[in-house]
Amino acid sequence: MRDIVSCFSENAVNVSYASCSSYSNNACISPSLTPSVQFSVTSLYKIILSSTQKQLLITVTWCKNHSAQGLSIGFGDDPTTAAFKLNTNTRLFRKKKGGKLIESDNSKIEFFWDLSNAKYDIGPEPVDGFYFLVIVDSEISLVLGDMAEEAVTKKIKATTPVAKVALISRREHCSGNTLYSTKAQFCDSGNSHDILIKCCGESEGFKSPVLSICIDKKMVIRVKRLKWNFRGNQTIFVDGLLVDLLWDVHDWFFNPASGNAVFMFRTRSGLDSRLWLEEKLVQRDQKEKAEFSLLIYACKST
Repeated sequence: MRDIVSCFSENAVNVSYASCSSYSNNACISPSLTPSVQFSVTSLYKIILSSTQKQLLITVTWCKNHSAQGLSIGFGDDPTTAAFKLNTNTRLFRKKKGGKLIESDNSKIEFFWDLSNAKYDIGPEPVDGFYFLVIVDSEISLVLGDMAEEAVTKKIKATTPVAKVALISRREHCSGNTLYSTKAQFCDSGNSHDILIKCCGESEGFKSPVLSICIDKKMVIRVKRLKWNFRGNQTIFVDGLLVDLLWDVHDWFFNPASGNAVFMFRTRSGLDSRLWLEEKLVQRDQKEKAEFSLLIYACKST
């Protein structure tokens, strides 16, 4: 009987090692189109306090539209209920640096931020020049921004305990053409990877729409006759992990007025996530590894 590793390897695309990729010789060509713009990015973090082992979920959402740009923080299973909000619109937002204390779910929560020198790309999330800290019950629970380490040193005592944090999921809402570009880190010990999603149509010389998905300039999926293959999935290897890649572009063709395409990258959980490792190493790794998923909601406006 064939072992499970060979069965998966035959149909999976390996991003880390080009020689194992069935698309390794078809690197993504730099597109002439400008990538669609993110207008909302939501990250979900799982926090475990070291002193009490209490677990909580923190949702961080950066959003941007024609009239406003801001940040909201939510706690618990309902991300729509924001416990903290900032409007960072340049004309309205005056308190670009500060702190706030609230109480939620029998916990004391402190926020510290400095966005006075924050730099943005085309999306709502700052890329550098900022920090945002969340302290829950006197434990450092969430640290965001390239200036965070300096801020922690100045504002927080050296003896302050640090909670365990894991990024569970990231959701990105985009609008524009059918080209989407983003980055993702699929595990804490892995590298940040460039992800490019492109849908080519008749204007690019194709008889029917074709979907291409690239990671680090390597094509991992190429779906022809997309109008008929509007839903599907593929298994890929990234940083030694099995990642399920799913796509659903049904509404692009059959509900164009209000529909979004959905793309999801989801790491495998359980012992099948690192198939080629010895069982003891796998079990040890699973104790520390958290699942991660990246969802991209793509609105085609052109």
